[in-house]
This record gives sequence, structure tokens and C-alpha cells, in this order.
Amino acid sequence: MLQMKLCGDLVLRTKCDRVDNITPQLLSTLDEMVEMMREQNGVGLAAPQVGILSRFLVMMDPDSEVVYRMINPRIVSYGDQTCTLEEGCLSVLGNDGLPVFANVTRPSSVVVEWTDETGATQMAEMSGTPARIVQHETDHLDGKLFIDYLSPLRREMVMRKVKKRKQA
Repeated sequence: MLQMKLCGDLVLRTKCDRVDNITPQLLSTLDEMVEMMREQNGVGLAAPQVGILSRFLVMMDPDSEVVYRMINPRIVSYGDQTCTLEEGCLSVLGNDGLPVFANVTRPSSVVVEWTDETGATQMAEMSGTPARIVQHETDHLDGKLFIDYLSPLRREMVMRKVKKRKQA
């Protein structure tokens, strides 16, 4: 059974290794991550969030409810326009046990390439919410959290909420 890693766990700050082989265990883990993401009302979950230092993630387009299982995802290009929206993370929780949110500016569109569960290479241009989700989740694979995009003052405000949870 997978367990969610929370802000402060060093696994969330570690760059993940490439996946060389698609194994039955990997496929089972991807399925379990999809279930976990849905149970927690999330739209994405990356391997380090469940303590696995490998480059894979799951995400869902909230509009179409299409679920992507991405192995070795790589953002090939970023759009020129940016957008600032609220982001939260299942690994960055406040004292109420819910994700802490903050405004983050990211490119509005991306082109992403990944390997699917069958070993086939996929490529898609994503914009809007799916583009934001895939950027957030691929950041996890590089040991980066959404709070890294915040000003020092705003990051400190978010971290105060997280620290209250740890002390509770």
C-alpha cells in the first residue's frame, strides 16, 4: 500500500531516475496511484509523492476526466504566454489536513512527450489546466515543489500553515 509523503520528507527534494523497464510492478503502482489520486480528490500524483524515486506520474484532465499514466515524461517546449492560478499539492498540507494553496505563474501551454504503459512514445500539446498539472507533476520528478515559485514572503506564509500541521 502506497503512502503519501509530506512536505519536509527529503524524497520530495530528490531528482528521480529514469524508468528503464515497464514491469508488472510499475503498472500496478500506476493503477494504485490513480486510485489514490481520485480518493484524495487530486488531479495529479508523481512517484516521489509516494516515496518512489523514479520518473513516472499519473494525472487527470478535470474537464474530460481522461487519465494519463506517464513514464519518463519530458516537457519538450513551453508556450510564450503565462497564466497565474492557484495551485495546491497533496504533499503540502495545512493543519486542517487539506492542501495549502498559493498563486503560481506558469506557461499556459506545453508540449509533453512520454512513454505509455505499452511502451509506446506519446506526445501531446496541452493547454490550460492540463498544462499546469503536467508542469506541477514533472517538477516533482526533479525535486521541485510549487512553493519554490513563490516569493520568499509568500513561501514563508505557506510554510507557517504547513508547520502548524506538523506541530498539531
